[in-house]
Amino acid sequence: MRPMTKKNKIAAVAASAALVAVGGGTAYAYWSTTGSGNGSAAASSGTQPVSISVTVDPGVAPGTPKGITYTAANPNASNTQVTLANPVVTTSAVGCLPAWFSATAPDGATNVPANATATPLGTGTLTLNDSASVDQSACKGALITVTVGSN
Repeated sequence: MRPMTKKNKIAAVAASAALVAVGGGTAYAYWSTTGSGNGSAAASSGTQPVSISVTVDPGVAPGTPKGITYTAANPNASNTQVTLANPVVTTSAVGCLPAWFSATAPDGATNVPANATATPLGTGTLTLNDSASVDQSACKGALITVTVGSN
């Protein structure tokens, strides 16, 4: 191996300095780049409402809770989460007050699959709260309707 001359040493140091400068510049350029862009997407055309069906066991009488079965139909092409809320009771008979009734709905969300026709959402109860001080006979033969919302 031949010994390095002063001229070769200077050239080697200069080459090393140049490589460090180029490498450092490349690293700086890599880490300091900026840019911008844009994109677009078509919005959904919307969805149809999910229908909730409420079925109450027959024979509503004072003080006897009856079962309520909740199901849902989803006409949409995608799954939908349904959480039932705030069941409301109405009656068809004058003198049969909705305030005499209490209704419950199941807690929690249920996944209703796309194009489902009768997905079970759970059960609740309907009770004609018995009152010893009020004549509730106006409710005999009345049509009792439970309407429930969803979140």
